[in-house]
Amino acid sequence: MLKKLFYIFLFLLTTTAKASFILVPMDETTQQNHLKAYGITFWCLDKNYKASWLLNYRGGSFLLPDAEEIRKECQIRGVSFEIISDGEEWAILNEISSPSQNMESVVLEKAPKIAVYTPKGKQPWDDAVTLVLTYAEIPFTAIYDEEVLSDQLLLYDWLHLHHEDFTGQYGKFYSAYKNVPWYIEQKKDAETMATKLGYSKVSQEKGAVAKKIRDFVIGGGFMFAMCSATDSFDIALAADGMDICEAMFDGDASEGNYQSKMNFSNSFAFKDFTLERRPEQYEFSDIDMTSKRRVPMDKDYFTLMEFSAKWDPIPSMLCQNHTQLVKGFMGQTTAFNAPLIKSNVLVMGTCELNGEARYIHGQKGKGMFTFYGGHDPEDFQHQVGDPPTVLDLHSNSPGYRLILNNVLFPAARKKKLKT
Repeated sequence: MLKKLFYIFLFLLTTTAKASFILVPMDETTQQNHLKAYGITFWCLDKNYKASWLLNYRGGSFLLPDAEEIRKECQIRGVSFEIISDGEEWAILNEISSPSQNMESVVLEKAPKIAVYTPKGKQPWDDAVTLVLTYAEIPFTAIYDEEVLSDQLLLYDWLHLHHEDFTGQYGKFYSAYKNVPWYIEQKKDAETMATKLGYSKVSQEKGAVAKKIRDFVIGGGFMFAMCSATDSFDIALAADGMDICEAMFDGDASEGNYQSKMNFSNSFAFKDFTLERRPEQYEFSDIDMTSKRRVPMDKDYFTLMEFSAKWDPIPSMLCQNHTQLVKGFMGQTTAFNAPLIKSNVLVMGTCELNGEARYIHGQKGKGMFTFYGGHDPEDFQHQVGDPPTVLDLHSNSPGYRLILNNVLFPAARKKKLKT
């Protein structure tokens, strides 16, 4: 009897040892919903499951432990997955570890706390990041000026900057929309907010917000910005202490000769840029390529750079995709003038037709930032009042995947530097 019990115990032990895993493939042909796959991985981390990001393996797949609730969650959300044995898992990791393969397995440890800088009352589709976070079912907290200026950024690991103007010029919408009710209302709300927070001008209040965000990054935070939040943020930092706004924006004339006083050492990504002084011009500076580009819609693509997954895991994570060629899209700030990008900033995506940079990344202090040109990856030329993008129709969007790469990469375990 004891012998029989021993063999039963041995059988159960052997069966348990042969644990299986869930592979969430991210290649083009297998995964039916790339965007929600990120949400599944985030959900697992939030529930303290272990996860690994298999860089450059089948489009940047995710490896999760096999659990019934994970299987069910994948099925509910429409995410493709495969059950693999421990032997198959070992074979995959062995292939990835080979020096001849540009692949790497990165352990994801903890779901980052996500904040989105966005005005109260904005709908999810007003901003591509808010839209895709909602679609992927990744939890986030909306914060704005009051929260930033009261140091609540300390509660978060990752911050997205909403389509925003940190210079106090109301997005340079003056010429086209100065008599439109929504513009008048937004200007009034911004002035009320500035007064409430103790500032005499919106430009001063927005400049203070920009500096708080700067300190968040320097202290170790991750910041992701799109469209006009990219260049207007850097402009606000470089123009700190100066009045660059004309009378229709803040009630008095701008400071004389302010261009020569710009301090480019304060900015994150851009240098030597020239500000657009004309208030009626829908542009902040020559950082943006929107008015300079002559790229037809059918040829507007940008290429993701290839990095060494083993030696450069961060840009490799940020560029994970099922294609290297990503469809272009416009915005108030569409792309970046390459000669104006600082030498210590990494260009990760470029348009070959005119050499513009679309996707850049850098380090500031202990933290990191990523700037992504354009407004909505699946709306080529988004206009004010356009209907929202329906992500169910774009669940495999390479452009939206880049956003979610940035959301997930702060979860990666930091590797010790090789010495």
